[in-house]
Amino acid sequence: MKRPIKKVAVIGSGIMGSGIACHFANIGVEVLLLDIIPRELNEAEKAKGLTLENKFVRNRIVNDSLNASLKSKPSPIYDLKFAERISTGNLEDDLHKIKEVDWIIEVVIERLDIKQQVFEKIEKFRKPGTLVTSNTSGIPIKFMNEGRSADFQQHFAVTHFFNPPRYLKLFEVVPGPDCKQEVVDFLMMYGEKFLGKTSVLAKDTPAFIGNRVGIFGIMSLFHQVKELGLTIEEVDKLTGPVIGRPKSATFRTVDVVGLDTLVHVANGIHENCKDDESIGLFKLPEFIDTMVKNKWLGSKTKQGFYKMVVENGKKNILSLDLNTLEYRPNKRANFATLELTKSIDHVIDRFKVLVKGKDKAGEFYRKNFGAMFGYVQNRIPEISDELYRLDDAMKAGFGWENGPFEIWDAIGVEAGIELMKAENLPVAKWVTEMLESGNKNFYTVKEGAKYYYSIPSKKQEKIPGQDSFIILNNIREAKTIWSNPGASIQHLGDGVLNIEFQSKMNTLGGEVLQAINKGIDLAETEYDAVILGNQAANFSVGANLGMVFMMAVEQEYDELNFSVKYFQDTVMRLRYSSCPTIIAPHGFTFGGACEMSMHADKVIAAAETYIGLVEFGVGIIPGGAGSKEMALRASEGVLKDDVKLNKLRNYFINVATAKVATSAYEAYDLGFFKEYKDIVVVNRDRQIATAKRHAIQLLEDGYTQPIPKKALVYGQQALGMFLVGTDSLEKGNYASEHDKKIANKLGYVMAGGNLSEPTYVSEQYLLDLEREAFMSLCTERKTLERIEHMLKTGKPLRN
Repeated sequence: MKRPIKKVAVIGSGIMGSGIACHFANIGVEVLLLDIIPRELNEAEKAKGLTLENKFVRNRIVNDSLNASLKSKPSPIYDLKFAERISTGNLEDDLHKIKEVDWIIEVVIERLDIKQQVFEKIEKFRKPGTLVTSNTSGIPIKFMNEGRSADFQQHFAVTHFFNPPRYLKLFEVVPGPDCKQEVVDFLMMYGEKFLGKTSVLAKDTPAFIGNRVGIFGIMSLFHQVKELGLTIEEVDKLTGPVIGRPKSATFRTVDVVGLDTLVHVANGIHENCKDDESIGLFKLPEFIDTMVKNKWLGSKTKQGFYKMVVENGKKNILSLDLNTLEYRPNKRANFATLELTKSIDHVIDRFKVLVKGKDKAGEFYRKNFGAMFGYVQNRIPEISDELYRLDDAMKAGFGWENGPFEIWDAIGVEAGIELMKAENLPVAKWVTEMLESGNKNFYTVKEGAKYYYSIPSKKQEKIPGQDSFIILNNIREAKTIWSNPGASIQHLGDGVLNIEFQSKMNTLGGEVLQAINKGIDLAETEYDAVILGNQAANFSVGANLGMVFMMAVEQEYDELNFSVKYFQDTVMRLRYSSCPTIIAPHGFTFGGACEMSMHADKVIAAAETYIGLVEFGVGIIPGGAGSKEMALRASEGVLKDDVKLNKLRNYFINVATAKVATSAYEAYDLGFFKEYKDIVVVNRDRQIATAKRHAIQLLEDGYTQPIPKKALVYGQQALGMFLVGTDSLEKGNYASEHDKKIANKLGYVMAGGNLSEPTYVSEQYLLDLEREAFMSLCTERKTLERIEHMLKTGKPLRN
């Protein structure tokens, strides 16, 4: 089905509607955002003498909503200029414009009568064949499209985004009873390929997949917490990053989302899922009822399970005692079982250890996972025919690193059954049949592809849609040709190598640098091209700061100088090797990782790449070719000197303020990426496959080793500009004396030193200046204090 989407209409401009509109604008689609007209004037409109007929007034609701969304943090849009792709209007004056769009998305209040009225109006103007979808989180489709034309019903489905639409990857597609298969296939494809989502096909059952399983997990905890005598801090400690869940874990997440939202979904499941064997768990415990009555709904009412208070000028977080329902000081949570997992890097390997714990934590995990396994086994085929869709939904919608069936596999299917039996939960017939048929796992990996146990066929079947991805977890064992403790090199086929960082937080230490050099050596002799790519939560937090600190404190300056030179030389090899080099950054790409990105032949960046030269925060300047590169980039192009100097000044400010791009598109504006060669991929799962395709293209186009560049530097002219700026910042108390010292060192490097006139210099000349400045700052006590503070607290120190 060839269906280009050039323009969409979003009906309803609330938090979700505006967020969805922004995300379509993110991917380059023109958006028409519509909402109702106000019923009365506000005070500002009365003061201006406006009437309800004024266009400004009639579009107030939609414009206020969109503006509030654009100002919110985190931002719903990759780059503010993309908001120009959104036009606004109201449902009375502008609904006729929907005849020009390819897709209409309804995001109005969750009331069936209002949705039906909206669809009736839409049908008057919608051209035949136009897609119509609803973002409902649970109203049955058969009621929503009742009375609509055959063409409407054939093109109608639910497309359920999770909030915030830019950041959460789940995109549930629920076809209407008469929806054409080609429409379903298109929506599944579009969600994954264009919107960057994990498209999950769901059935038209209450709360679909993500919320049905996710809300069960939370409600189950609500009932367990008092039974096990746990505090809310203890539950959040047990259900956070240690098991691959977000830092906000359970109770903090509910505070952020809003207790009222959770209660609304839980009540919906309780009222509409009478055959659910765990229906009793969806009944609200007394303490939840009390919290709702007291309006302790979380962040939106300033208190929920946690409450922020200011005492003696200091902010403190208080926690709710679920027994007394009074707030008390936060208590630190510690469990012996969790200590046993500290040396286990991969979350998936921790579950076996956690369920064997002999303390309260072990008991909690046995009960919690037993209940979850008992629940998800019974949701098939009710909410999905395929078990992998439940895992996909929990990973994409709730930020779980592993889905319930993946966790069950990790513990062992038979061991998981024992956990269920301990909770008096019967085993589903299909699980017993799976084991009897010789299938000991829900998933297997064969020849780089992931397979799942299919209930109808009673055998492992390949999960569809993997052909456009390269998943390193699936190929690492078979395709690794070289490794050390910090990195490994895989042959992706067609002569393309991938260098995967595997150090803690993917820091760039000696082992990673060794792997990069080894990978380039291999590509220049036996293979053809190199990719720097990994699929961890973040690409890399930069150079190994702990190593720099130890060398500086012990005054091993020769060794430190050698290490910095080795880093610079490795980065320069990415630019000047005889093979194509591609880098695939995503998430945090800080310091040295940013420097590497700026030197590869091509960047294939995930849209959600947060990249910057952040070294100022620890009292140093970029020393891995980053300071040099910003000076070089400022001097490129056929531009007048004043334009180049202005560009140089902007780049200097960005580095001196440790500015981080909040998306890959913003990285273009900050000079970290170049529009003529670097590209952005919205779906991270496609990133390495896309990088491989571009590596092959570079080879086919006749890749030639680049010739070293010269940079035009302005010497005293630029240096004077920098020194005046840093001096005024210090005098205005915007910078400390040490800030000024670091900035002046950076200025000296980016100016090319104290040259008397503009001069073309080699990159090596600038690299030597950069290394010298870096080394001198490493001898400063205040810099060492900043580094030590960052290593201990993870936060910058201003001294």
